Amino acid sequence: MRIQKIVLFIGFLIGTSLYSQKQFVFFGSYNWDKGSEAVYVYELDTANGKLKKVASSSDVVNPGYITISPDGKYIYASSDAKTPNYGTVSSFSFDPDKKSLNFLNQQKTRGENPVYVNVDKSGKWLINATYNQATISVFPLLDNGKIDSMVQHFKFTEGSGVNPKRQEKAHTHSVVFSPDSKTVLFADLGADKILQYPFDASQNKPLIDNKSTFINTKPGSGPRHITFSKNGKLVYSIEELAGMISVYDFSDSNLKEIQRIATHPDKITEGFESSDVHISPDGKFLYAANRGKENNIAIFKVLNDGKLESIGYQKTGGKHPRTFAIDETGKFIIVTNVNSQDVTVFRRNLETGMLKKVGKPVKINHPTCVKIKMY
Repeated sequence: MRIQKIVLFIGFLIGTSLYSQKQFVFFGSYNWDKGSEAVYVYELDTANGKLKKVASSSDVVNPGYITISPDGKYIYASSDAKTPNYGTVSSFSFDPDKKSLNFLNQQKTRGENPVYVNVDKSGKWLINATYNQATISVFPLLDNGKIDSMVQHFKFTEGSGVNPKRQEKAHTHSVVFSPDSKTVLFADLGADKILQYPFDASQNKPLIDNKSTFINTKPGSGPRHITFSKNGKLVYSIEELAGMISVYDFSDSNLKEIQRIATHPDKITEGFESSDVHISPDGKFLYAANRGKENNIAIFKVLNDGKLESIGYQKTGGKHPRTFAIDETGKFIIVTNVNSQDVTVFRRNLETGMLKKVGKPVKINHPTCVKIKMY
């Protein structure tokens, strides 16, 4: 009995500490020109799910995707998205105590339309993918958070798919590290491929190009975003053009498809535009965003073998949900609706996985991306 009480007390202390910490929400947006707000910071009230704006920056143009350093001190953006013949990555510092966001520097990507950026768990490397010209760029990160000069650059000039409007050539769309940061996966929407690169943070050129491999996905699938299970043994890829999720076994560091499941009801047969995918912190549920005709979040239960079971859908309350994020407590999901120019907060039922909208949508100028960090 005494041991049980001690365990319960420790759990109470951990829970109290977890929920007393502050959570900040970072948004990128299409601001189209320098001088208007591009990156926004809100504080999330973990009691009621309300968002309160605390900072913003107008120092960059069109941050299409953002990521946060492991220590939370720095914010990185794939900026100048949708800018003809141009693309950049940008860095910012964030002080949670002062609630201040400050622009640091910027580097060119040597590729057009940067759509995804990510940082390895050491916090030493930034990798960016561009869409219009399919490229991957690798940048060292300095101790002060600034982005150093590019050290690796790969351009993919070969490959296409069966969809002539969307797959006329390669289109790299995401950069995802495995949980141990030893592997990086890149989804190529245009060529129906998932590229796999070994990664070594201790090297001057960390992507090991001569050991890279790839798998072909289903023709016309258009893989877009990817997420790993917490233990790194499973990979889930959302396919924009097919409106499907492919589940892969990755236990031996090789992708092997074990399931392919729709993100939409059978009655919907076209216009899927699936966009983003994430797993709840407890690993029990997976969520997938659909744009197009649906504008919803598809909800799946993760079974014991890692396969998915569809259990429901939740309308986002806006148009064109490009990305979403789950907070670290697992209590909330925040969705960016680009075309309706708003952000929706949902409370998540930890037992059933279902979602319930919280309050009114928050107006943000064409929000492109959302990330949440606990401090």
